[in-house]
Formats: sequence, structure tokens, C-alpha cells
Amino acid sequence: MRWWDIAPALDLERELFPEDAWSAGMFWSELAHARGPAANRRYLVAEQDGRLVGYGGLAAVDGTGDIQTIATARDQWGSGLGSRLLTELLSAATAFECAEVLLEVRVDNTRAQRLYERFGFEPIGFRRGYYQPGNVDALVMRRTTESPSESPADSAPGPSGETSTPPSPAQGTQAHG
Repeated sequence: MRWWDIAPALDLERELFPEDAWSAGMFWSELAHARGPAANRRYLVAEQDGRLVGYGGLAAVDGTGDIQTIATARDQWGSGLGSRLLTELLSAATAFECAEVLLEVRVDNTRAQRLYERFGFEPIGFRRGYYQPGNVDALVMRRTTESPSESPADSAPGPSGETSTPPSPAQGTQAHG
């Protein structure tokens, strides 16, 4: 993700998470930690035909990764794009030498919970009223480095993680950091 991706990411963020969407300042703050020798963030976007259709971000501190955000456009649901973004974020966690990866997901977002479970994430607790202003609880999930990954080699991002083209049905979608 680069600075020019923030505006389209915000559009998608507001569409998908109208009550608790990230602000531009939150994206800028995260990107400030994604470059340079002390970088401890990895943010990426997926584009299709010049349109941003997904994004994700990971923070890594003291051997623990935290999936900060992951989202795909509604017309990409079921295409495997969420799995490919998550695969890339987990690869970044490995590169950051994280022994575990945590995330929070809305308790009412069962679709995302199923995705995370397929990747070996397990529920470990709740954060009451985490998502504001809707006062929705978050399910906290954790995956250790020994956890299995769902990602088959033919649908994972390329080795560089900078640009990849997944197989159909999301033909033409590219991911870049």
C-alpha cells in the first residue's frame, strides 16, 4: 500500500464498515511504520482493472503479529481474494519472525471468522464493545506459527509479495504493498 492507495481504501472501508471505518489518519499512521529499516508493518492492496478491490495490514511487535485490517470488495467475496490477502499477511508475519498472529473480528462477522478458522486461527477471548460507535464485541483469535494454512500454492501471491495475478474467477486482480 502506498499513499495514493489511501483514498480508494477509505472508499472501500466506508462501504464495508460504515459505523467503524478507519480514518485517513489511521491509514497514514500505519503506513508511517511500513517503510525504512525499523519498519514493523506490512500493508498491501489488491487491484482489478485499475480499481482497488481489497487491502490488508499487519503490525509486528516483539514476536507477535496483529492483523490490523483486511477487507475485500463485495463483488470479490467468494473469489479467494481474502484468502490470498491473508496468506500474504501471514507470510509477512513469518518474515517478521512472529511466533503468533492475533486478530479481532466482529462477533457478527461469521464469514470472516470461518476464513480465519480455515487458516488455523482459534478463538481466545472477547473484547466487549470493541467496535464503536456500534458497541459491537470483538472475538479475539490467535494462530501460532505451527498452525496449518489453507493456502494452496496455486492461489498464493508470488514470492515477492509485491505483485501477483491470481487464477480465475478474480482474473486480473493484482496485489502490491
